[in-house]
Amino acid sequence: MRNFRGVTFLVVLLLLGLLVSQILWVPRRMIELTYSDLLVQVGAGNVESVVVQGTRIEGRLRAGEVREFVVQGPPEGSPLYAELAQEVTARGGSVRFQSPGAAAWILPILGYTLPVLLLAALWMYMMRRVQGGSAFTFGQSRAKLVTKEFTKVSFKDVAGIDEVLDEVKEIVDYLKDPGRFVRLGAKIPKGILLVGPPGTGKTLLARAIAGEAGVPFFSISGSDFVEMFVGVGAARVRDMFQKAKASAPCIVFIDEIDAVGRKRGAGLGGGHDEREQTLNQLLSEMDGFEGDTGVIVLAATNRPDVLDLALLRPGRFDRKIAVPAPDLRGREAILKIHLRDKKLSPEVDVALLARRTPGFVGADLENLCNEAALLAARRNKDRIEPEDFEEALDRVLTGLARKGMYIKDEERTRIAYHETGHALLNKLLPRLGPVHKVTIVPRGTGVLGYSQRLLEDKYWTSKDDLLDLVTWAFGGRAAEELVFGEQSTGAANDLREATEIATKMVVEYGMSEALGPINLGAERTNIFLGEEIVRSEAHSEELAAAVDREIRRILSQAYAKAKELLARNRSALDRIAQELLRRESLDGDEIDALLSDIVLQPAG
Repeated sequence: MRNFRGVTFLVVLLLLGLLVSQILWVPRRMIELTYSDLLVQVGAGNVESVVVQGTRIEGRLRAGEVREFVVQGPPEGSPLYAELAQEVTARGGSVRFQSPGAAAWILPILGYTLPVLLLAALWMYMMRRVQGGSAFTFGQSRAKLVTKEFTKVSFKDVAGIDEVLDEVKEIVDYLKDPGRFVRLGAKIPKGILLVGPPGTGKTLLARAIAGEAGVPFFSISGSDFVEMFVGVGAARVRDMFQKAKASAPCIVFIDEIDAVGRKRGAGLGGGHDEREQTLNQLLSEMDGFEGDTGVIVLAATNRPDVLDLALLRPGRFDRKIAVPAPDLRGREAILKIHLRDKKLSPEVDVALLARRTPGFVGADLENLCNEAALLAARRNKDRIEPEDFEEALDRVLTGLARKGMYIKDEERTRIAYHETGHALLNKLLPRLGPVHKVTIVPRGTGVLGYSQRLLEDKYWTSKDDLLDLVTWAFGGRAAEELVFGEQSTGAANDLREATEIATKMVVEYGMSEALGPINLGAERTNIFLGEEIVRSEAHSEELAAAVDREIRRILSQAYAKAKELLARNRSALDRIAQELLRRESLDGDEIDALLSDIVLQPAG
């Protein structure tokens, strides 16, 4: 079947070449027609005379394009061609007579066949380059056989996901000692699906399994199955599983399986869609009539919501393992792995660095360590110091520092009071955690300064916590209005953040006294159109108006509280802002030292 498709494609290509050759041969036919325009037939096909005037030949002679005409045909003594030579010579041209020879029929043949041969050769060359072999290997799998020597990654290189590591170690233990499981009647899962946000270590975990399992490990991406030619994806799935069964017991790892495993019936083409045919073949291979084949399928995705339900059922993917973002201890363990081959200063506090990176995944932490090493090398240091990590973290979060950026003194003062407002509210609202740093050094695009808190990993947030967070977001806007008596555009991002939190409090968390414990956040989302396109219309206009009033109430009260707190502590606000203008950056300890003789006044 694969060869038949290839031959069919080649025949279509040859027909296309014939069409191109006809197009390329048009100039020759046009020349013949030009000569026929010179002949005026009288009676039953008898040529009586040659008329040059008013023809395309005359136009070419006047334009100087053609000065000589080659005539193939009857002898030169023919009256017709004698008259032709006389007419053309009179107009400044010349006629050369040539007897027809081998070129008369060789050249037309070359004109038809040469373009076809060139196109066929080009197609063969491109297919060999793309497929890495024969032009008829579309249906062969692109899965790579990964060996222990190739990956050089083991379970020692994986940290921060200990529970996940214990789950996948069971596969390795089964492959090394199947008798321990078989004698109890246990069966190893046929498929294991790793689910988690990008960068949490799903692919790294698969590489570690490849280095530890000691059995053949085939690795392929979901996008490698899908091709522009119909039927190629299903053929590649068959070929991959045939190779895997021949090497059983083995592991097949499919990275980004959502590229081929999306829900059926939602795309164009219905059941004849190439991707759906590929998925159907994958479903058949994973749990068909053959039963246990000794092939364990390991897959990874960060979009489990788009996968087809038939793919997720037990018997195909028996076990679904969530690979979450690491917590505080997990981040510290990951940092130690990425720093073990780097020269560090004894002053580097890995625990503090882990605390300063909430929400970071393994890929982010690896990038942070590499940025710090690059900065230290750029500064010709022998070791990586804490300030290198500080600068690297600022780069990752907000972009490159733009110390050469010119800012007017008036704007700079506004920025200092704006960021001081956030930092001071951070100290007045202890639920938010301590202040780590406040700076007015511009970074990236549009970041003129920022105030950074030391965040903790929280899995449960109270209503008071959210209200304090909304109040803190208004700190910059409140400070500007308190000191300068007017508002500016610098609080745009703060307003967006505050509005989002207040909206979730009312719509999703049921934290509105007026509306009561109700969740109005259910939306008809479409995984193919996106969350922002399909909206729910199940609520009345009165309920929507009540939601808007509650959101405005929360925002107004929080803003009033922010202004009150800053007004009661105006002396502290001025002192921090003036010192920030002088030094551009202050950390938490320096802010505490500035306020050592000032008693902060909480809200009344």
